[in-house]
Amino acid sequence: MDNDIKRLARLTAILIQFLSRRLVNSTTLAAKFGVSVRTIYRDIKTLERAGVPIVTEEGKGYSLVDGYKVPPIMLTETEANALLTAELIIQSSNDTSLIAEFASVTAKIKAILPNALKTKTEKLEKQMGVTNTYISESPKSNLLLQLQTPLLEHSVIQIKYTNKKGEQSIRDVEPFALYANQKNEWVLVAFCRLRHDFRSFSLINIDTLTSTNESFEPHKLTFEQYLIKTFGNKNG
Repeated sequence: MDNDIKRLARLTAILIQFLSRRLVNSTTLAAKFGVSVRTIYRDIKTLERAGVPIVTEEGKGYSLVDGYKVPPIMLTETEANALLTAELIIQSSNDTSLIAEFASVTAKIKAILPNALKTKTEKLEKQMGVTNTYISESPKSNLLLQLQTPLLEHSVIQIKYTNKKGEQSIRDVEPFALYANQKNEWVLVAFCRLRHDFRSFSLINIDTLTSTNESFEPHKLTFEQYLIKTFGNKNG
């Protein structure tokens, strides 16, 4: 069973190589995956039998027929956002091997996302962050995915918020960014229409969140600029 899983993983990785390069050769693939050239030959035959149109260029290597694409991976928008969020959390850890392996996995998945979904995840990536510290537990919240859609679509939301003094207020806000702080909390950065300025709202203190049909013009300030302005550096 373990050998089957390893071979399946290698076949997937070989296909990714074909998709990301115009030409690959068996010697390079064998060295990359730590197997014999003969094993690579067998893997290529397996891919061909599975319907992958591989072209052999004598003395050069292999390539895919022009125009061939793997069918888009069937991820929903919230699933793709969850994957990005997990990547950000893992990147905040001190385990470099975990960071490298997970980055490799997400890169492979991102490579075959539909373009529209890929554009959204790339945009969200610029509006989320995790402070550069080890997080022993996942940042606490239950609204993270619910907030990502209005963040991307520039939709005004209404929140009922309880501050540190226990005072409640209802705010109409324009979502700007999300990040995890050193207190192990997810924080929403938003332009508060009540205060006419940017404010930070800990997600665990947001009692209710209501979407509206109102949209707003995206703010020209970038998330990185906000972090530098607020904390003095982009790591917060």
